[in-house]
Amino acid sequence: FMDTNTLLHKQLHEALKNNDVMRKSVIRLLMSSTKLAEVTKGSELNQMEFLGIVQKEIKTRHDTIADAQKANRPAMIESSKAEILILEEFLPKQISEQELKSLAQAIIKETDARSPKDMGRVMQLLILKLEGRASNQEASRVVKELLQTN
Repeated sequence: FMDTNTLLHKQLHEALKNNDVMRKSVIRLLMSSTKLAEVTKGSELNQMEFLGIVQKEIKTRHDTIADAQKANRPAMIESSKAEILILEEFLPKQISEQELKSLAQAIIKETDARSPKDMGRVMQLLILKLEGRASNQEASRVVKELLQTN
């Protein structure tokens, strides 16, 4: 595992060399979000914290797409989708809906969770096991569904 800052600098260098404007701006944004988080934390981010930043940036793009669809702004939708693709390269391979459900079910069983009130306990363990392979939003949705149908 290459440390985050080295990876981002390497990627930025590539983007500059290839004159990839979109990629350059996405990587610079990731670098500044990471720096800000490190300053706030007072130390370097670990892998999970970095993945959290990437997922937050992806969520922001999804929100932008939703707003752009309402405002009928196709160019904004396109650029946000392109940015998401670049951001996703920094995440581990995402797991399928089915894998996410099985993992969630196993943890629900393990923690003996019975209702949406137990969601916190389940989410805590699930997020650790996911290691960034699904967004917290997705995980939360699946856990909520599973706990409601119990």
